[in-house]
Amino acid sequence: MHISNKCSIAVHCLIFINEYGEENKVTSELLSLSTGCNPVTIRNIISAMKKDGIIDVKFGTGGATLAVPMQDISLYRICEAVDPKAIDKMISVHSSPSPFCPVGRNIGDVLDRTYDTLKENLISSMKSITMEKIVNDYHTILEHDK
Repeated sequence: MHISNKCSIAVHCLIFINEYGEENKVTSELLSLSTGCNPVTIRNIISAMKKDGIIDVKFGTGGATLAVPMQDISLYRICEAVDPKAIDKMISVHSSPSPFCPVGRNIGDVLDRTYDTLKENLISSMKSITMEKIVNDYHTILEHDK
């Protein structure tokens, strides 16, 4: 299991915007340099977060800023904004079990029960983790680097 790369890139961008957005114009090119991702990928992620109301982007000159406080941005909200199918991709049943085998014929129904519980627990955990906590973790790691 892994969280979508789009989600981790979005978290990276939000930390960067939080840390540098007050003094600097944060553009997709600047975020591209920090993340190591193509600027088009960054623009798509920024666009998704803007559409969700997580960030604001100035028209014309550009520059991303936070639209809501960090404590109001959960990891789940970020992932839903940038990759709405992330949870389903993370926890899913294989697509081609044999309909001629009793196990293959029923594995979807069997695993759906367990996987629904897993998804609910994962979503609950992701909702409890905010960008405020992630930024605090970032600052703690920065302090240890000194």
